[in-house]
Amino acid sequence: MTDEWRGWREAAQAALYGDEGFYRSPVRSPEGPAGHFRTSVHASPLFAGAVARLLTGIARELDTGTVALVDVGAGRGELLTGVLDVLAARPDGPDVTPYAVEVAARPPGLDPRIEWCAEPPAGVAGLLFANEWLDNVPVEVAEADAEGVPRYVEVRTSDGAERPGAPVTGADAAWLERWWPLSTPGERAEIGRPRDAAWAGAVGSLTAGLAVAVDYAHGRDARPPFGTLTGFRGGREVRPVPDGSRDLTAHVALDACAAAVAEAGADVRTELTDQRAALRRLGVGGDRPPLSLATSDPAGYVTALAAAGEAAELTARGGLGDFGWLLHRVGLPEPG
Repeated sequence: MTDEWRGWREAAQAALYGDEGFYRSPVRSPEGPAGHFRTSVHASPLFAGAVARLLTGIARELDTGTVALVDVGAGRGELLTGVLDVLAARPDGPDVTPYAVEVAARPPGLDPRIEWCAEPPAGVAGLLFANEWLDNVPVEVAEADAEGVPRYVEVRTSDGAERPGAPVTGADAAWLERWWPLSTPGERAEIGRPRDAAWAGAVGSLTAGLAVAVDYAHGRDARPPFGTLTGFRGGREVRPVPDGSRDLTAHVALDACAAAVAEAGADVRTELTDQRAALRRLGVGGDRPPLSLATSDPAGYVTALAAAGEAAELTARGGLGDFGWLLHRVGLPEPG
C-alpha cells in the first residue's frame, strides 16, 4: 500500500477491501476473520441454533416452506454452515436458500447449497442477518479542534499517524449535529452515514421477513467522547493502522441506522435491544442445570453444564450480551 495521507474512510476501504486488503488477501489472512477475532458465531453453536429458531419462526409467519437466509459479512460461511446443520436435524424445519454476502473468495469445501455473492440478493423473503458487519463499513473520523470545530482526521497509511484535515461540512456535518455533536476540543466521532446507507440498502433487499444487525453499538445519549476506532490482529486488540495487516473496526450508531431505514420509506417495524434479551427470547439463557441431574444422568449433566457456560458467555453483561440487536420486521404485522 502507498504511504500517503488519506481520510479514514478511504484509507480503511483500501486496507480492508482492496486487492491486498485484510478481508480479501488470502496471504494476509489465510485463516479468515476467525483467526483474528472471536464473534458470537465462533463462541458457541448455540448462536447458530438461535438463528435457526429465528429463521423457522419467520418461515412460519411467511407461511412458506422455502425461506431465504442471507448472511451479510459471512466470513468463511460459519454461521450459515451452523444453521444448516441445526435444521438438518429438524425434519419439520423449512427448506432454506442460503446466501453468503462477502467480498472474500468462496472458501473451498463450503456446502454447495450456499450461494456466494458480493451484495445482498434483491427480492427475497426470509431472514437477513448481519453479525458484526456494520462495524467494518469504513467511515470518516472527525475531531473537534481547539475552537471546537469538527475536522476530518487524516491518517498516514504506513504507520497510522494522524493529522487534522478540513472542517466537516455538508451531509457529514448534518449527521454529526443530529447524531454525535462535537464541541469540546479533542472530542472524536465516527461519522456513520455510510453505515446508515449500507444498512438501509440491505433491509430494502427483502420483500418480506426480518432483518437483524448485531454489533458493538452505542446510542446518542451515551456516545464515547473519543470514538471507538481500533484494530485487531491475531486475537489481540492493536493500534488501528490502515496498512492491510489487521482488522479495523468502530462501534456502530445503531439508532442512526434504524432511522435511516425508517426514512427510506420501507414498511418496517423496528426494535432495538441487546443480545442478552434477544437470545433469552430464543431460548439461550445460561442457567445451570439442576445438580440432581449429576446423579441421575452424569453425562447429560456435563453436556448441559458446558452448554450453560457457552450460553452465559453469549449473554454476559460487559461482553457479548451487551451487543446491540437492531431488528426490522419487513412487511409483517406486529408479533402477537
